[in-house]
Amino acid sequence: MDAMDRKILTELQLDGRLTVTELAARVKLSVSPCHRRLRDLERAGAIRGYRAVVDPAAVGLDFEALVFATLRWEDRDTVETFEAAVAAVPHVTQAQRLFGEPDYLLRVATADLATYQQLYDQQLAKLPGVQRLTSTLVMKNVVHDRPLPEQPTPAPTREGGRARRG
Repeated sequence: MDAMDRKILTELQLDGRLTVTELAARVKLSVSPCHRRLRDLERAGAIRGYRAVVDPAAVGLDFEALVFATLRWEDRDTVETFEAAVAAVPHVTQAQRLFGEPDYLLRVATADLATYQQLYDQQLAKLPGVQRLTSTLVMKNVVHDRPLPEQPTPAPTREGGRARRG
């Protein structure tokens, strides 16, 4: 992946509805090579899909909670069963397995606190393998839907090109 591919990805993250012609103009490339690069990025899996970003408040889901889940055991069966159960809960909009404690971070969207409490009692608290759940309510989203940076963070370099000895 080169700098032009990264520019294409950045532009599409900002506006996934761009036509190939508009995209080519933004990245200063002719249409045919831009289209070829776009197809290559899709085939390589760098672009996993295109979708609309929906405002949660517009659809009545503007109450958000972060739920930290700790499992009783971390054997394969427990993990797979828990992950399948979490994936089946529609109000869980993201689920990430973490290193250390807790084991998982779940992002949950509901209409309000009462709806969240009902979801917690009826579904989240009954997830298989869970030892403990802790919830934190989101006050405000400060950064969201930000495009990935064009360049990966460079690895730290050694001072003066050589390792320091103590």
